[in-house]
Amino acid sequence: MYLCDSNSHIMFGLFKKKSEKEKLQKLYAKLLADAHKLSTSNRKLSDEKVYEAEQVMKQIEALEK
Repeated sequence: MYLCDSNSHIMFGLFKKKSEKEKLQKLYAKLLADAHKLSTSNRKLSDEKVYEAEQVMKQIEALEK
Protein backbone atom coordinates (compact mmCIF):
# COMPACT_ATOMS: atom_id res chain seq x y z
CA MET A 1 0.00 0.00 0.00
CA TYR A 2 1.20 3.48 -0.84
CA LEU A 3 0.93 6.54 1.30
CA CYS A 4 -0.31 9.62 -0.45
CA ASP A 5 2.58 12.04 -0.86
CA SER A 6 0.27 15.02 -1.22
CA ASN A 7 -1.09 14.55 2.31
CA SER A 8 2.37 14.48 3.85
CA HIS A 9 3.31 17.53 1.79
CA ILE A 10 0.27 19.39 3.13
CA MET A 11 0.99 18.35 6.70
CA PHE A 12 4.55 19.62 6.54
CA GLY A 13 3.44 22.71 4.65
CA LEU A 14 1.37 23.76 7.65
CA PHE A 15 4.52 24.31 9.67
CA LYS A 16 6.48 26.07 6.96
CA LYS A 17 7.11 29.72 7.70
CA LYS A 18 5.75 32.10 5.12
CA SER A 19 8.22 34.17 3.17
CA GLU A 20 8.08 37.95 3.27
CA LYS A 21 6.64 37.93 -0.25
CA GLU A 22 3.85 35.51 0.75
CA LYS A 23 2.97 37.69 3.75
CA LEU A 24 2.82 40.79 1.57
CA GLN A 25 0.69 39.01 -1.05
CA LYS A 26 -1.79 37.98 1.63
CA LEU A 27 -1.91 41.54 2.99
CA TYR A 28 -2.38 42.90 -0.55
CA ALA A 29 -5.33 40.58 -1.18
CA LYS A 30 -6.90 41.53 2.17
CA LEU A 31 -6.55 45.24 1.49
CA LEU A 32 -8.16 44.91 -1.93
CA ALA A 33 -11.02 42.85 -0.49
CA ASP A 34 -11.56 45.46 2.22
CA ALA A 35 -11.51 48.22 -0.40
CA HIS A 36 -14.09 46.38 -2.47
CA LYS A 37 -16.41 45.98 0.54
CA LEU A 38 -16.05 49.64 1.46
CA SER A 39 -16.57 50.88 -2.10
CA THR A 40 -20.35 50.89 -1.71
CA SER A 41 -20.47 52.56 1.70
CA ASN A 42 -17.41 54.75 2.22
CA ARG A 43 -15.59 55.76 -0.94
CA LYS A 44 -12.86 57.75 0.82
CA LEU A 45 -11.92 54.84 3.09
CA SER A 46 -12.06 52.50 0.09
CA ASP A 47 -9.62 54.74 -1.78
CA GLU A 48 -7.28 54.71 1.23
CA LYS A 49 -7.30 50.90 1.24
CA VAL A 50 -6.52 50.83 -2.48
CA TYR A 51 -3.62 53.23 -1.88
CA GLU A 52 -2.30 50.98 0.92
CA ALA A 53 -2.60 47.97 -1.39
CA GLU A 54 -0.61 49.80 -4.07
CA GLN A 55 2.15 50.51 -1.55
CA VAL A 56 2.25 46.83 -0.59
CA MET A 57 2.46 45.88 -4.29
CA LYS A 58 5.47 48.18 -4.67
CA GLN A 59 7.13 46.30 -1.79
CA ILE A 60 6.37 42.97 -3.49
CA GLU A 61 7.83 44.22 -6.76
CA ALA A 62 10.95 45.45 -4.95
CA LEU A 63 11.45 41.98 -3.44
CA GLU A 64 11.23 40.40 -6.90
CA LYS A 65 14.11 42.49 -8.26
